[in-house]
Amino acid sequence: MEARIPTMGTALQTLARGELGAPLLLLLIIGMMVIPMAPWLLDLLFSFNIALSVAILLAVVYALRPLELSAFPTVLLVVTLLRLALNVASTRVVLLNGHAGEGAVGRVIEAFGSFVIGGNYAVGLVVFVILTIINFVVVTKGAERISEVSARFTLDAMPGKQMAIDADLGAGLMGPDEARVKRAEVAQEADFYGSMDGASKFVRGDAIAGLLILFINLIGGLLIGTLQHDLPVSEAAATYSLLTIGDGLVAQIPALLLSIAVAILVTRMSSSQNMSQTVMAQLFATPQALMVTAGILGFIGIIPGMPNLPFLILASAMGGGAYLLRRKAQRKEQQAAAEVAAEAAEPKPPAELGWKDVPLDEPLVLELGYRLISLVDETQGGSLLGRVKGVRKKLTQELGFLIPAVHIRDDLELRPSAYRIRLYGTTAAQGELRPGMELAMAGGATSGSLPGSPVKDPVFGLEAWWILPDQRDRAMAQGYTVVDGPTIIATHMSQVMSAQAADLLGHEEVERLIARVAEHAPKLVEALTPKPLPTAVLVRVLRNLLAEGVPIRNMRTIAESLAGLATHSQDPDALTAQLRIDLGRQITQQIVGPEQELPVLTLDAGLERTLSEAMQSNALDPGLMSSLQERLQREAQQLQAQAQPVVLLVQSALRKLLSRLLRGAVPGLQVLAYDEIPDNQRLRVVNTL
Repeated sequence: MEARIPTMGTALQTLARGELGAPLLLLLIIGMMVIPMAPWLLDLLFSFNIALSVAILLAVVYALRPLELSAFPTVLLVVTLLRLALNVASTRVVLLNGHAGEGAVGRVIEAFGSFVIGGNYAVGLVVFVILTIINFVVVTKGAERISEVSARFTLDAMPGKQMAIDADLGAGLMGPDEARVKRAEVAQEADFYGSMDGASKFVRGDAIAGLLILFINLIGGLLIGTLQHDLPVSEAAATYSLLTIGDGLVAQIPALLLSIAVAILVTRMSSSQNMSQTVMAQLFATPQALMVTAGILGFIGIIPGMPNLPFLILASAMGGGAYLLRRKAQRKEQQAAAEVAAEAAEPKPPAELGWKDVPLDEPLVLELGYRLISLVDETQGGSLLGRVKGVRKKLTQELGFLIPAVHIRDDLELRPSAYRIRLYGTTAAQGELRPGMELAMAGGATSGSLPGSPVKDPVFGLEAWWILPDQRDRAMAQGYTVVDGPTIIATHMSQVMSAQAADLLGHEEVERLIARVAEHAPKLVEALTPKPLPTAVLVRVLRNLLAEGVPIRNMRTIAESLAGLATHSQDPDALTAQLRIDLGRQITQQIVGPEQELPVLTLDAGLERTLSEAMQSNALDPGLMSSLQERLQREAQQLQAQAQPVVLLVQSALRKLLSRLLRGAVPGLQVLAYDEIPDNQRLRVVNTL
């Protein structure tokens, strides 16, 4: 007795926790197949079966994700067995008590046999066959195919999902606990769709079984009624047919509901809304669809001979729904705009400083006074933007690399008619215009004076006058060069860009330039950088060339020369000197053009010796350099008046030093070394200093 007390207590606790529900239900189903049941109990179970099918269908409709009903395959099996057990129990009752008349087989079967189909067994048979075809051919067949495809795709995608989870875990995007949950979800999803693939076969078999049970009951009822109970054939056929069809409909309607639930579940996708919300949000989200539908229905409703009233009612309903949807969308837009305005009006706390707050100076900036803003406004006829773009394109083609974009902005700190050109935040040049006036610059052969304000040309420092536009023809007739404001600024920008080209070339530009060369000569680039010549050294060499006015358009020749020179030296100045020798033909051609002779100035041998000794001892005499600059300036004026280049030819050891000291003091001066002159180039010594 003491040994039984814990066992009975454990059983009671198990029953209280509901753990005996499933075993008891299975025993009840098996008992229904074996033990005869009273008609009232059969009515109760039929009603329960219908209610259970409706509850399952609604649970599927309101589920957000298929995995929320992971027990659905098991539920499907149990409900199918319950319905088949009811079929067996109802068949027993119909065949045993069908001849006794009303109430002998239960109220549910008689209600479906009499009220639902109007007591006409032919109509009932047709309705039953139609429901069976819908269930078996349409719903069940489609759900079975979708279940099969979903199971296959889910199993195929399972390894990829597991690898993605492992990758996120290894990258630190999720923790071990979250990864464990994700893996469990993937495994659960695969198990669920695999189970649904098999469970859908239950629904198909149930539909076939319902059809077979119907015909078996019809034949069995006709034989039992005529042979055992001596009923006339017509009476036996009418009685047992109505009862059998009612019994079939009682079972087939829950089967159809369950098949629909299976089809909905396997066609669902995970979302944050249930099926009703998803369908309403996606099908009726745009009022245009309802408006067009209302128009079509209204057109059909006014056609003579058509059922006008139903179509017009539906058209009115559709039009009203479209109007309400449009009003709802407008209210949402107004509410969103009000929220944005409210957020903008609310004072926000100052954000913490970050690296984005650190200003970076732009390569090229053109600042304008407020009276010059019209020069960049194309609606007012401003042409400055086009002029600046043209200057960039021209210099890009001449120098051999992409000139950075010019950022134009107004600056209230400037005088109203002034402009300023900045290079990486520092002022490179500035000037002042007179809006509505043009600048007439004096050339070499001008005659007469002009009625205007004398000024200095802001670009070249020449004598000039501000004149009115109607005086342009007169000034040009007298030999003056007349330009407008945008041309002055564009010319000034061009001069600054040319003079400061070395500062505009950076690592990024060189990398792009190397990539451009690699498109045509990849092996050459591989042999040049980053080994044996680092990119930083290459940038210095190219900047040296640009600083002395040598374009880098011939980048392939430059790369080939540097590829051989870099194995012997990494010094940028030494590489530049050797590279200038290889580019000698290009340099002289750039200076002399198509002319056969190159006019040059040379230094006296004693002066060259003095400069060489001073350079070696770092004791260069400032007075000597000042005298040399003055002499070169006089010579340059004479040569430029004759439209000839100003070239100073010196020893290789002196070229770099003299170029650095004299180039800025003598405009247009080119300092060349003897080694840089090609062998076939004819020289003409203009003077020896």
